[in-house]
Amino acid sequence: MEDQVEEKRCGKLRAACVLYNYKLRDVFTWHLLKTLVMGQVLSLLICGTAVSCEYLANAGVETPMLQSFLNYALLLLVYTTILSTHKGDRNILQVLKTKWWRYVLMGLADVEANYTVVKAYRYTTLTSIQLLDCFVIPVLMLMSWFLLKTRYKLLHFIAVAVCLLGVGSMVGADILAGRDKGSTSDVVLGDSLVLISAVLYAVSNMCQEFTVKTLSRVEFLGMMGLFGTIISGIQLAVLETSAVKEIKWNFHIAMLFVVYMLCMFALYSFMPVVVKRTSATAVNLSLLTADLFSLFCGIFLFHYTFSTLYIMAFVLIMVGFVTFNAVPTYNAQPEPDSRDPSDQEAQSASDRLLPADGGGVQRNGGLMAVAAL
Repeated sequence: MEDQVEEKRCGKLRAACVLYNYKLRDVFTWHLLKTLVMGQVLSLLICGTAVSCEYLANAGVETPMLQSFLNYALLLLVYTTILSTHKGDRNILQVLKTKWWRYVLMGLADVEANYTVVKAYRYTTLTSIQLLDCFVIPVLMLMSWFLLKTRYKLLHFIAVAVCLLGVGSMVGADILAGRDKGSTSDVVLGDSLVLISAVLYAVSNMCQEFTVKTLSRVEFLGMMGLFGTIISGIQLAVLETSAVKEIKWNFHIAMLFVVYMLCMFALYSFMPVVVKRTSATAVNLSLLTADLFSLFCGIFLFHYTFSTLYIMAFVLIMVGFVTFNAVPTYNAQPEPDSRDPSDQEAQSASDRLLPADGGGVQRNGGLMAVAAL
């Protein structure tokens, strides 16, 4: 009798183990692992831009528009040139004839998002910027819900909450370490600039997701390089001419500009790949660790004070990011195929970390032509 009871218990235990392993195989896939790694590569690139900016600021150089202009100019040199070699309706002339106004708006949103957040540092504190900058995530989710027709599940919102809790831990560590620096000359204006920047980033990222999933990564980057260069060039001439003239050029400062430009170029080139693989919301969640990487670098380079809260913040953000990407989202309308064969991703059984039946993570996509921009 006891043997039968024990055998039943073992059978239940084996069934539970099989079910548990099946669930793990559904969650921990090669797709998720690649997404995690690619997202952290983006964060490291942002860290590279932050460190180079810190060194430039220490050298008395504060020219954000010049740095943005150099990045857009490099995009123009590479991707706009490639786009000009395309034939048919994917040629740059045909794109400009039919969609120039869309890319003007996208370029304007991207340039001004970068400029307004830099401007906010003059009026408010680092803590306010770190917290309010997260506003881009709920705005992006809301815009994706109505325009990209993305449908989120309850677990997605819980995952976002966990990530934001990690950001809160990071901000708390900054306060305890005395890094709550910045001006308080006009906190209302500074905080408003951060919120405006978050909305502009959300618009830019949503348009990027639509473009790379339905059209072409090269088209997006080529047009962003073209109009970004024009817009940032005009602002550079109007706002920073005197600041550029005051730069005391030497090899050290020139190399810092080169490092910043290359990191930004790599970020802009690689981010559409990750966005197409996942979604703009998922990418923004992964970018929450960028500040942590910058802080870890600052501990060694600028002698920042270390806090265990930074480790806790990193773990929380990673848990939230994995949870968000492990659960598929639903699209209310079908996703159109990309017109650029070079941007299509091959799907295979080897795309899983652990073999399992069923589909992997579904991708967000689709936007009505009228609501594209």
